[in-house]
Amino acid sequence: MNFNQIAALSVLVVVVAVLIHGKLRSDVTALAGAAALLLLGVVRPVEVQAAFASPAIITLACLFVIAYAIELSGFLGLLIRKAIALCSRLGQLGLWLVILLCGGASAFLNNTPIVVLAAPVVRDVAISLNVSPKRFLIPLSYITIMGGVCTLIGTSTNLLVNDMARNAGQPVFSIFEITPVGLIVAAAGGLYLMLAGGRLLGRDDETSQPSEDLPEQTGDGTLGDLALFAVERPLDVKKGAISVAVFVAVIAAAALGVAPIAAAAFAGAVLLILLRVISPDEAYAGLRPEVLLLIGGMVVVGLSIELTGLAASASAMLIDITRPFGPWTALAVLYGVTLFATEFLSNAAVAVLVTPIAVALAESLGVDPRPFLIGVMMAASAAFATPFGYQTNVLVFQLGKYRYMDFVRIGVPLNLITWVVGVAIIPYFFPF
Repeated sequence: MNFNQIAALSVLVVVVAVLIHGKLRSDVTALAGAAALLLLGVVRPVEVQAAFASPAIITLACLFVIAYAIELSGFLGLLIRKAIALCSRLGQLGLWLVILLCGGASAFLNNTPIVVLAAPVVRDVAISLNVSPKRFLIPLSYITIMGGVCTLIGTSTNLLVNDMARNAGQPVFSIFEITPVGLIVAAAGGLYLMLAGGRLLGRDDETSQPSEDLPEQTGDGTLGDLALFAVERPLDVKKGAISVAVFVAVIAAAALGVAPIAAAAFAGAVLLILLRVISPDEAYAGLRPEVLLLIGGMVVVGLSIELTGLAASASAMLIDITRPFGPWTALAVLYGVTLFATEFLSNAAVAVLVTPIAVALAESLGVDPRPFLIGVMMAASAAFATPFGYQTNVLVFQLGKYRYMDFVRIGVPLNLITWVVGVAIIPYFFPF
């Protein structure tokens, strides 16, 4: 190994160790790793600049602003409250219907405010029905996570994988290209939660009161404190209508090929400011810089792994293991490795580290990288087995007063189900 490979691998090991330890913020850890690589000469300033100015980060930042405008208008909160009021008449079935609607919304909007707004109401309705809120709060988090993987813009992970694949010379994904796979995986996971979730989580039918918020570090570098988010806002009909119209226009422009998603989202965010739907200060507040900086820093770390040839070496090891069994087995192994890693690292970190390996693995096997990239998208968001693997898990962990093992008991089977279903159907829609 040459100096650059040793340096890149050393920085990677330290960054991963610090992320797993969890005592230092994830975004600070990623930025420190990027700075070390820059000082050591493993990456050049122009490459660092490109990482922080990538279309994925621009898209994500602008979508954060648009989503925040919808939230500030009170439209999202009103929609959730009305849905719950309507569906609660159906009893427990109504609560499951609300959870499914929240999952559908998460395909287009950040799932954190959705869960923040929906979880307390779901809890209160469950208590009024004399059933344990524990039956519904973990499924609410999990289904919004699975809903996010149904479109390209549903989660930052998908945008990041798409951007890194583009840098590797692969064609970009359209907004709804991954939707068939995402919907089937989400349907399988949702069916499991509906049929088995209540039984696994309802062993203790004591209803719980909200617990005091604890500042736990989560996978995306933010804190799981309900007070950090707007729980309820008065409805401004005009601002809500304009925000939703702009958001729909952004999606339509990107889906129809009128403009790239980054350009459409940027124009939409600026338009909301010009129309005074959201002020510049509010737009900055909605950017969630801790997520954007985490992604930028991890892109630099991942880039160093690719530039130094470590990604090619890792893919060669996987090829040696899986070559006798064909690309399907290679996809299953890659999916499993990604699935395991995302329980301990941020989704962005896993996506950045595994995407170059996925491309190199597919090319070495002489097959299309697309099914491998979709496998990374699906698996990198599947943080189900721990309460601290995803922001929404932390929120419901506190609100429902769960035990750590509640997440393990219901999350591990869900991981296995989505793994099997994902590996089975991805090649059907995206042949090798």
